[in-house]
Amino acid sequence: MLNRTRILGLGLLLPLALAACQKTDKVAAVDPLANPAAVTQERLLKGLDDPTQWATYGGSYSEQRFSPLKQIDATSIGKLGLAWYADYDTNLDQNGTPLYVDGVIYVSTAWNKLYAFDAKTGKQLWQYNAKVPGEWLRNVCCGNVNRGLAAYNGKIYMGTLDARLVAIDAKTGKEAWSTDTIEGDHKDPLNRFSITMAPRVAKGKVYIGASGGEFSVRGWIAAFDAETGKQAWRFFNVPGDPSKGFENEAMKMAAATWTGEWWKLGGGASVWDATIYDPATDLIIYGTGNATPWNHLARGKKQTDSLFVASIVALKAETGEYVWHYQTTPGDTWDYDAVSPMMTMDLTIGGEKKHVLVQPNKNGMLYVLNVADGKLLSADAFTEVNWNTGVDMTTGRPKVVEAAKYEKEGWNLAPGVQGGHSWHPNAYSPDTGLIYIPTWESYFPMVRDPNYKPATGGFNLGISFAPNMTATNLKPTNKTGITGRLKAWDPVARKVVWETPPFTNNRPNGGALATAGGLVFAGNGAGEELRAYDAKNGTQLWSYKAQTAVYAGPITYELDGEQYIAQSVGGVAQGGYFAPGYARMLVFKIGGTATLPANQPYTPPPLNPPPSTASADVIKAGEDKYNQYCSVCHGADGVQQRGTFPNLMVSGLLHSQEGFDQVVLQGQREEKGMGNFSKDLAVADSAAVREYLISRANVLKKAAPPAPPAAASDGNQHQAD
Repeated sequence: MLNRTRILGLGLLLPLALAACQKTDKVAAVDPLANPAAVTQERLLKGLDDPTQWATYGGSYSEQRFSPLKQIDATSIGKLGLAWYADYDTNLDQNGTPLYVDGVIYVSTAWNKLYAFDAKTGKQLWQYNAKVPGEWLRNVCCGNVNRGLAAYNGKIYMGTLDARLVAIDAKTGKEAWSTDTIEGDHKDPLNRFSITMAPRVAKGKVYIGASGGEFSVRGWIAAFDAETGKQAWRFFNVPGDPSKGFENEAMKMAAATWTGEWWKLGGGASVWDATIYDPATDLIIYGTGNATPWNHLARGKKQTDSLFVASIVALKAETGEYVWHYQTTPGDTWDYDAVSPMMTMDLTIGGEKKHVLVQPNKNGMLYVLNVADGKLLSADAFTEVNWNTGVDMTTGRPKVVEAAKYEKEGWNLAPGVQGGHSWHPNAYSPDTGLIYIPTWESYFPMVRDPNYKPATGGFNLGISFAPNMTATNLKPTNKTGITGRLKAWDPVARKVVWETPPFTNNRPNGGALATAGGLVFAGNGAGEELRAYDAKNGTQLWSYKAQTAVYAGPITYELDGEQYIAQSVGGVAQGGYFAPGYARMLVFKIGGTATLPANQPYTPPPLNPPPSTASADVIKAGEDKYNQYCSVCHGADGVQQRGTFPNLMVSGLLHSQEGFDQVVLQGQREEKGMGNFSKDLAVADSAAVREYLISRANVLKKAAPPAPPAAASDGNQHQAD
């Protein structure tokens, strides 16, 4: 896709050549690069006191994603229109929340590219490319994405898919420094790390963690000097080999909660999203991911707490010293990462004012904790939950349903491994007292794999992905898939106040933004719309057809007396990896008159596999290898569900074993992110995987009618009925 930038305003479409030559100071009252990213600690502490800016991932240190701006409100929302847009050079999913600082929008995209745009005109000021090696993408669990940036003292900070932390000069787009966050040999199978989260910055340090919980890693969070990139401290979330001693007393304490030789598979507990700095307590508070393997029986003969997996952990920001933890899912056996976004706020609970941390967790429970000591104040289900019957407020532990552990029989889990909520940003309005949660009702069949064997550096789950293990034949419900909606939750009354109707797709919804204009902005994911709701009652007031998925969190800012809404969009909603994705930055204001070009007509590739002639044993062997090495990117049962990677069911490589081997065993497409698996798979394994895919494609072709061509449509904006 061409990287086109349109500059539109007052109903006039300026040619690209003219836009490229146009001087910024003639159209904006400020030079957008005169004082780039001049974000200091004092300015960050002001947070919402400077509503014109959006200088941090969550809008302020509290990460409430609330703006005091109110020019756009229920009376003016009908006049909100597109001011400008700028295309990215990718068609992949976009998860990144942009930043706005002093006239410039900074946004990260897939493949770790970073753009700087003039926030008033849309003119591209510069682009930075982290040049991630394509082969490293095999170490990325859940998509070639980046969720956001940090700004501090003239630099923009970004984590990369190959686990670097980079600092970019905000004025020039040139790299100031780059730090490898991986300790030790990159070829070590226990070092399959990647970074997709937004860094956080405070007190001259950049805080970041890395993904990799399914790949046998030992999770950590670390602090780096903001000026030099030198590591200040690192805290591991799982104890290492006891024979080598422990880094601190916290690791010694955690080791008592593990069984077996957990360190040989790392343990998990990666940090891939929720991190927050709290100035009131000077704590870095963050969430940790799932245990490795998922199934607790694959980690030991009995379920133990396995600290600090699926936990919220607080450390001293200056030293990384352990302060407290709360484990949301002790002994995690359901992939219940505790990395969903968190926020701090002051609430009056039981007549007493408290400084609290709130997290709507992936496990379907919303937790309210005292920030200073991590004491649990409340825990409530905000979506359908069938793995527990509540939380014991004396011990803080969930009342787990024994059958949900799937030790003997499978269990149709709710929320499924997709979560009741994932990384998609929440918002909170102090005006309404409500938290706005992108919520899922999700289900997933948890079935123990009796043939599981640990694979150091491999994909370690301990559950079965066999096609016959469907949720419809498991207790306690026959429901399947994901239903998304936006919910407004009262954290004091501990109840849902309003919720939207279910979105008409089975993919995640988007992040939220609340404003003093009495509005909540949120995307409906693959429904391809950015919407505005009445913050008090949930009435939909406005929507904009984005022509592509809307997952990332929107922001708002003020420039020259006008309020803007900025939303990064992109994602293959229908048609899969090969379809045009229309990844863009969209910026709106009152009276905006820009329009998007019409979508390109697109016909999805047909299911046309060769006949399946392999023996059942070969197909089963291919299924086992596929589930271990391929399913993380290409989908369970050979079915691509995310659109980020090619749908192998329609791949032409199914017709050629030679071509299949060139990609899988010879690395022909490493530069596009498809790794070389010659060290993991033998020639016979590659052939078996291909036969398995052929078998699955034939099953799907027989079961489903051909998909109709996707229709072309124009972008539009309108006020809801």
